[in-house]
Amino acid sequence: MQPRGELSSLLTAGYPDTQLDDMTLDSELRASLDRVLHEQRQRARLERFGFTPVHRILLSGPPGTGKSMTAAALAGELKLPLFTIRLDGLISRFMGETAAKLRLVFDAVAQTRAVYLFDEFDALGAERAAGNDVGEARRILNSFLLFLDEAPSESLVVAGTNHHQLLDRALFRRFDMIATYGPPTADEAVQVIQRRLAGMDTGTVRWDAVTDSASVVPWRATTLTPRSEPAGGGGPSLARVKTAMGMPRR
Repeated sequence: MQPRGELSSLLTAGYPDTQLDDMTLDSELRASLDRVLHEQRQRARLERFGFTPVHRILLSGPPGTGKSMTAAALAGELKLPLFTIRLDGLISRFMGETAAKLRLVFDAVAQTRAVYLFDEFDALGAERAAGNDVGEARRILNSFLLFLDEAPSESLVVAGTNHHQLLDRALFRRFDMIATYGPPTADEAVQVIQRRLAGMDTGTVRWDAVTDSASVVPWRATTLTPRSEPAGGGGPSLARVKTAMGMPRR
């Protein structure tokens, strides 16, 4: 199923087979996501008793911590398409055009069951009282709030942001669930590496040394780079981790 007409410039379609078990998540976050899946699978039963399943989700955290992968995993678990909203096609410099395109997107939310991902959501949901705000930005946000309120529970609307502090306060009341992502612990970082190396013989790897290397300074999601020192001054560099794993640095 591919978006057609004007929607083709607003949505990118994917059919992920990612599962939550493919991710390294802390227990509290995993329980929250399992709840989303359970309620969606029991949606008809919940609605018969007058309840609405969780279907509007805000994911907040630094880059590289798994927000987009979570949207893919929810789609994969529910066997639904993943439609990613293309902000370059959505946001227009012409007055009223962005709100009209938003309506097209939410019409699709109502007509086609899927997971709809608004990535880098702070581009749309910035605080209305911000000093650089203009009337059109307020109208766009007001339109989004209205459309989100009316979004049916058949689809999941997922918004991801790296800068939750920039979002308008009203948005936090509109989402059914807010999930916060953080940098992995040293043990979680090792789990991620083990998943990536699952097809390799790691019998000689000193995982305690890898853990120690990951614990030297606070981890940053963007610092696992092929440099002798970590980018931004924090986190284990790829060279340091390779040394701890007994792998060649080059």
